[in-house]
Parts: sequence; structure tokens; C-alpha cells
Amino acid sequence: MIAHRATLDVSRALVQFVARLLRDERRLRGTPQNSRALSPFRQAVMVLRWFRGEHDIPKLGRDHRVSRATAYRYVHEGITVLAAQAPDLHEALGRAQAEGLAYVILDGTLIPVDRCAEQTVSVKGESIDAWYSGKAHQHAGNLQALSAPGGLPLWVAEVEPGSVHDLTAARAHVLGALYAAAATGLPTLADSGYEGAGNGIHTPIKQPKDNQILSPDNRTYNRLLRALRCLGERGFALLKGHWRTLQHITVSPSRIGDIARAALVLTHFEHDYLPEIR
Repeated sequence: MIAHRATLDVSRALVQFVARLLRDERRLRGTPQNSRALSPFRQAVMVLRWFRGEHDIPKLGRDHRVSRATAYRYVHEGITVLAAQAPDLHEALGRAQAEGLAYVILDGTLIPVDRCAEQTVSVKGESIDAWYSGKAHQHAGNLQALSAPGGLPLWVAEVEPGSVHDLTAARAHVLGALYAAAATGLPTLADSGYEGAGNGIHTPIKQPKDNQILSPDNRTYNRLLRALRCLGERGFALLKGHWRTLQHITVSPSRIGDIARAALVLTHFEHDYLPEIR
């Protein structure tokens, strides 16, 4: 066996931030000092390695000289303490309004997962695989999020199985709050998958049937909507591009929401958007 050194491509300040959260969690639990196999700092390094895409948790455990079970426990502790710092929907919308944002952008993405045999009943009354997305032709979780006009993700919803449509997921988690925000001057922009979402949710006007052509006003509206929405759609790119564990989840798909919220907190820290630790 050949040993080698590697560099973790995150800032030391971010590692120290995660270590402080882990240290505070240990104090809250009453964990005796020096009773853990890893210090909060070394545990933070392990957690961030996992978020950066090192999915093999047993290998992470060997690298840090802890057992497989301890490695899994340490990673899940890191997910939990980070996710607890994520803003809820009303906090995110309140801050967006306080900062004078002209609008927010609603978008959804599919997070690939390992095969999951959970069954559900479709709208047609048929038994289907809940986590299988017919749109993506793979097992996945449906994740909804709000982004600022510049593309910074502001809020992430709880995960829904991949068989759930974007509009259905949005109705379950976010539309009610967006209606209230729109009534006070904060509209939402979304793509055509959210057509019919309701007042204050602006979506593209679809091409008429029978080969009719959209009017110049409607074509202009669609171009303006695309131009405003395009930057905001980089929100998921920021989350999934840097925190590569979101590109394919190998743990229970029910944890996707917590993992995404943890990645949101890490992203907010890196963009100096994180409020004081609650």
C-alpha cells in the first residue's frame, strides 16, 4: 500500500466554520472532551471531503483512521448540523424583500440516487416506482429551490420522489408563500414546467396550437422572461457543481433535502451571505 497526501480545495475558514458547528453540537450533547476519535476540525475535513465528491465513506474512514460505522456517523452529523443553519422559506423570502430584490426565481432539478424500490400509486391509479423519473429515465429525487436574480441560491425545499412533477412539488412546498410574497411586491419567475402555478408566478407563454404564431408582444415577453431567468438558473449549478456529492446521492434518498440545505449553507458561507450562526 502506498500512502500519499492530498489537498482539500476549500478555504481553511470554511473548515473552521464547520468545525465550530460540530464543536457546539458536541457541547450541546454533553460529549466528554477528547472522547471522540477525531477532533471537530478533523471531522470537518472528512465531512467537506464527502461534500466535494468523495462518496466512498469507508475509504474516508480508513483515511482518517476511524471505523466504517464511525465514518458514516461523523458524515451524517456534519450534514445535520449544517442543514440546521439553512434559512427556512419565510426567512429567505423576508430577507429577499428586505434587500430589495426585484424578483426570485423558482427552479427544480433531479438529483440522481441509487436504485430505490419504494412503490407508490400514480395519478392513473397504477403502481409505480416512486423514485423513478420518467422525464430523466433514472432514479432521482425532485428538489425545488429559489434563487436570487444573480444566481445565488436562497432556499432549498424538502426532497420529493423523482416521479413527482415540478409543479406538484412546488405546490406542496413553496407556492403558498410565493403568492403572499407576490402580493407584497416580490414576484417569481419560473420556466414552462410551472405553467398554471397561479398569480405572481410568471412563466413563458406557450406556442399556440394549429401552427399559429405568438404575437410580437408575447414573443417579447418570453424573451425578457428568459433573459431575466437565465442568470438565476445558475443556482443549482453553484450547488451541484461545487458540492459534487449532489451529482449522485449514494445514501438514503430521504436525506437529499438535508444534504442540499447543508450545501446551501456552505455556498452561503463562501459567498459571504451567511447571517450570524443561530
